[in-house]
Amino acid sequence: MAREQVHPDPAGDAAGNGSAPRGIVVGVDGSEHSHCALVWAAREAERRHRPLHIVTAYSVPVFAASGLDGGYATVDDSVIREGAEAILKQALDKVAGYTIDVDASVENGDASGVLLEMTETAELLVFGTRGRGGFVGRLLGSVSSALPAHAKCPTVTVPLICGDRLGETTEDKHVRAEREKSGRQPVENVVVVGVDGSEQARVAVLEAAAQAERLSAPLRLVCAVPQYSGSLAWVPAPMDREALFADIRVQLDAGVAWVKSHFPRLDVETQLVDGSPIDILVEASRHVELVVVGTRGRGGFAGMLLGSTSDGILHHAKGPVMVVPDREDPRLADRPSFGPMLGDS
Repeated sequence: MAREQVHPDPAGDAAGNGSAPRGIVVGVDGSEHSHCALVWAAREAERRHRPLHIVTAYSVPVFAASGLDGGYATVDDSVIREGAEAILKQALDKVAGYTIDVDASVENGDASGVLLEMTETAELLVFGTRGRGGFVGRLLGSVSSALPAHAKCPTVTVPLICGDRLGETTEDKHVRAEREKSGRQPVENVVVVGVDGSEQARVAVLEAAAQAERLSAPLRLVCAVPQYSGSLAWVPAPMDREALFADIRVQLDAGVAWVKSHFPRLDVETQLVDGSPIDILVEASRHVELVVVGTRGRGGFAGMLLGSTSDGILHHAKGPVMVVPDREDPRLADRPSFGPMLGDS
């Protein structure tokens, strides 16, 4: 059963005094979206044997007075705090059945700023696709756009539509209509990671491999090749497309050998497809446990991830998506010894 600690004081450990919680952090605001993220985060904390920190953040709004005397009016802080504490209590009750250590806090401040500060020491940050607009709301507006782009640890976005695989029901009419239209989608116990030859993608592959091991799942390296455009700087032109695919397969096989050298018990497969990388990953998210991408890439696959590609993947994904920040990893050094790499000229 969950072991709980609650820190409602914004000056507490999670407020940025240098002792932010390690383990998994999840942002909640009482919405169905955040409930899905909370359940996913609790399951992940159980898998990793790591503590879970639940946080809700708020700032006191200031309204311009409409009377002739002018001036400004503020909302009573205590009223908002009581609502935030009620949300935490609801969240703690929801994860009470998990065998994890749970810590929770109410933070006073901008939601994205609060969560980003926690990523300095957190292992993973989890959040829903949208919220109520208060607390940690607008998560795929300004808040969630900031989180994957600037987080110091991997982030996972959990869309409401995949709540059925988490045992969560929803009253959202748009989600229910989409579920009725598409039917219940079978979910493979597979982790998919997008590769494009960039070092950022290789960092994502290592994180995806670790996650696949936790899930006892195969790792699928997916390389999607759209029709040639100037953005595909790593594609030598002119080149016969069949020859291009043959060359990429050789490089993917070398990548598999590299991954297995670091994860010898992992089942690793590759998928080379002709088409839009965004479309391929969004469709994959319907059918697999997790889709993993890097923060940046060569433009053809994970490039501009937090610009147009995030609109295509994060906003439209039908399952959890992990974004792995660019970082140094000593395991990258031996990749060239396993053969040609995507992007080599």
